[in-house]
Amino acid sequence: MALAAALPLRWFMPMSTPPHIPAAQSSVAELLAASQAFQQSGDFVAMLACAESAAHQAPHDINAASRVVECQIYCGRIDLARKRLAQLELQSKHDAQRLQQAATLYLHSASPADAHRCYERCAQLRPDDSGVLYNLASSCIAMGELDRAEALYDRVIALQPGDFDAYQNRATLRVWTTENNHVDQLEQALARLPAEHPGRVALGYALAKELEDLHEWTSSFSVLAAAAQARRARMAYRVEGDEQAMAAIATAFCRSALTRRAALVAHEPSLFVMGLPRSGTTLVERILDSHSQVGSLGEINSFAFALMGLAAGPGGKLHMIERSAQLNLPRLGEQYRSALRSYGQPGTHLLNKTPSNYLYLGLIHQALPGAHVVHLKRHPLDSCYAMFKTLFRMGYPFSYSLEDLGRYYLAYHRLMEHWRREIPASFHELAYEDLVAEQERKSRAMLAYCGLPWEDACLEFHRNAAPATSASATQVRRPIYKSSVQLWRRYENQLAPLRDFLQSHGIDCD
Repeated sequence: MALAAALPLRWFMPMSTPPHIPAAQSSVAELLAASQAFQQSGDFVAMLACAESAAHQAPHDINAASRVVECQIYCGRIDLARKRLAQLELQSKHDAQRLQQAATLYLHSASPADAHRCYERCAQLRPDDSGVLYNLASSCIAMGELDRAEALYDRVIALQPGDFDAYQNRATLRVWTTENNHVDQLEQALARLPAEHPGRVALGYALAKELEDLHEWTSSFSVLAAAAQARRARMAYRVEGDEQAMAAIATAFCRSALTRRAALVAHEPSLFVMGLPRSGTTLVERILDSHSQVGSLGEINSFAFALMGLAAGPGGKLHMIERSAQLNLPRLGEQYRSALRSYGQPGTHLLNKTPSNYLYLGLIHQALPGAHVVHLKRHPLDSCYAMFKTLFRMGYPFSYSLEDLGRYYLAYHRLMEHWRREIPASFHELAYEDLVAEQERKSRAMLAYCGLPWEDACLEFHRNAAPATSASATQVRRPIYKSSVQLWRRYENQLAPLRDFLQSHGIDCD
């Protein structure tokens, strides 16, 4: 199981009818099933109660205990989740399978260092288990131990040549050279696979990455396009759903609705960094997190979970959006702030770096007056190509087709234009290209907007030892570089249909 950044939660779709509350004498399996159903309906109180009942009936059942932790995370009680996880870890110190389960939950509670400790212990228990070593390698990436991660992936591939995700993860670790690459190995592995084999996806992304590093532009894009097409063919995603949702958000959060605001809560500054994936959000997070007064929580779902718990009801996603515009704003703000406090993170400014929070900008503006929001933007074609060449696996399903990417980007662009018109003073916009060209000046302006004094450590963000779990985890260990700016021009012919589509809808791609 690969370490993954938090899923890009969009607008939660509750069940059309509420689940049945099980009787007190119900079995553990029934209680756990009910807990899952209540989660889907948005009733987090009942969700947690069912899980706790199951754990009470079966105190040694790892699934029941783990379910309680999951529910506590949904309810914004990270402190309680971590306490229970510490107990689970202690009870499982000789059981690699349970330790890996605890590690996954640690990741969901924004505790990558604790997850890493569990993976280290697993590797001690099962030193020749390729799955265990794979998880440890992925954890090493988060911790910045890139050389060790590479050695572990090499070991995984030697033990299990069919673990194609290991090839792909290894390819992301560094910029490969003509003297040091795996192109031949990857081409041979691809040649051995049948045309419809799912392993062609990860191998294709790995080969495309290494070919791009070698400046084999045409070959790289050809391999990438085939891998993306194979990935897209296995998905049921339809971009129309996201297009409709973003249009509905703009309608629900019109100017008159946005004038409704909660009271300002003093001395609890909230920080958000958001934007499309691969737009520079992780870079900005690391700059801010290098400041002594900032504590980054990474890509957390705390705002989305608070919203889900308050706006659940009958109907689908669009009904959910309508209800969200009528929420109890003070309660939403307090639930979010309470969730942040439960992480126990030091720093007077706690940072939420979930990219897709741009969907909630209206609610953030209303429920968290005084929040400091940094929105990253990037050249449309560089932005789209950066997403297209990334194998996100669990998230961002629009990224595996240039047509889907164009339509999603247009919907995002229109939503951001809406926020710029209606609440222009509620966020600070920063272009990735400007930050790369003028690192210190743009960083100073950003810190000033956030109400933070300048600290030279912000220029040395790559020395920040804090874990990084996003798709950019390897890049932020390096100083700022310019090689990704205007990279799309290497693929002008291949990206021409996307460029034509965006320009035909008024998006400047020059």
